[in-house]
Amino acid sequence: MSVYSSPSSNGAQAPYVIGIAGLGTVGCGVIAILQSMERELADKIGRTILVKMVSAQNRAKERPVDIGRYQWVDDALEMADDPEIDCIVEMIGGSDGPAKALVEKALANGKAVVTANKALMAFHGAELAKAAEGQSLFLGFEAAVAGGIPAIKILRESLGGNRVTGISGILNGTCNYILTTMRESGRSFDDVLAEAQALGYAEADPSFDIDGIDAAHKLAILCAIAFGVKIDFSTLPVTGIRHIQAGDIAYATQLGYRIKLLGLARSDAHGKVSIRVEPCFVKADSQIGAVESVFNAVIYDAEPVDRIMVVGRGAGAGPTASAVLSDILDAAQGAVLPVYARPCDQLVTLDKEFATRQQDEESRFYLRLRVLDVPGVVADVATVLKNYQISISVVSQEGRAPKQPVDVVFVLHEASEKSVADACRDLSELQSVLERPTVLRIEDL
Repeated sequence: MSVYSSPSSNGAQAPYVIGIAGLGTVGCGVIAILQSMERELADKIGRTILVKMVSAQNRAKERPVDIGRYQWVDDALEMADDPEIDCIVEMIGGSDGPAKALVEKALANGKAVVTANKALMAFHGAELAKAAEGQSLFLGFEAAVAGGIPAIKILRESLGGNRVTGISGILNGTCNYILTTMRESGRSFDDVLAEAQALGYAEADPSFDIDGIDAAHKLAILCAIAFGVKIDFSTLPVTGIRHIQAGDIAYATQLGYRIKLLGLARSDAHGKVSIRVEPCFVKADSQIGAVESVFNAVIYDAEPVDRIMVVGRGAGAGPTASAVLSDILDAAQGAVLPVYARPCDQLVTLDKEFATRQQDEESRFYLRLRVLDVPGVVADVATVLKNYQISISVVSQEGRAPKQPVDVVFVLHEASEKSVADACRDLSELQSVLERPTVLRIEDL
């Protein structure tokens, strides 16, 4: 729960002074909002938001906003030493280095911090939360997850009276754009990725997005708030979308599904948490199946509220800057709240057995095999699946190509992740199976 200070007796408070480190898309977006809505924001919270200092790597770079009215510092750490600055807004990025040093110094000097840095919070959030809570300082990171969607405020505040049992989400707009465009155009992954890079949706090195790392960082932050767990990323099962082929997209459509990269986390009745990031089949006519292009979505399952879903743009200057500004306004109004909805010393490291435990969880699966079209191949596959007590719901082969490579697609009934993995290992050893099997979980969301 947030606690706000009261305005001074004359109805107005002194300006709230901030320093902004990082003037990329989001940093400039924040400045643009502050410049265009200065009076409106002041009327709303009873005080002016005043930018005193800014810092970035290149002072001479052309930017879409006027920064000439602000004091420039080459070293962002100088902001943390300025006695007039109330809040540091960190948008440098990166889990370590200058970003971490700036936030640590700002908190040590008694200043509030607002950050859009998901990697920083995913790796060092607990220690930064401890520093903030030790001095009753505001540490806001709404913009670190799902851009303009208030995913953290909903979880930490609106659902404060609930027991959260599950989190499911499309947490990376780049992957959702690629998968959507592949479905709409029938083009290959590599072709659509190149287009996403040209449009600025994907970086020159896109691995952070397409390998699921970005989504994993965001899911880890949400799990800390929802379940009180810290994540060791070396143990986290993360699968990206590099291996998704146009054929998989087409088969999903034929079967009434769409493929989405999902972050999935659940807590059972005993508080045991499972967490994974992977591409999954979801029903095309489901709410999350309808979330397309660069949009993000987060689903919370909780008791007693049941299920809620929020959708919005997950990146870009406007949505992300909006989330940053919401934290700045909270800080300016004196908000004080536990960073993770509980004292940070109550966070526990996710037990090491969770990955093994997850392998025993049962789901339905999509299985695609690239095989030689020879008599008996489907029977051989069925025998392997039977050996692991896996039953087949649907089998489909598009056309005939005697003694040539073809795809055979299976939809499997409920089976454990481990049994499906073991079966795929054996299937790979069949002479008629030409490629590593493609397996995707089917999620009922």
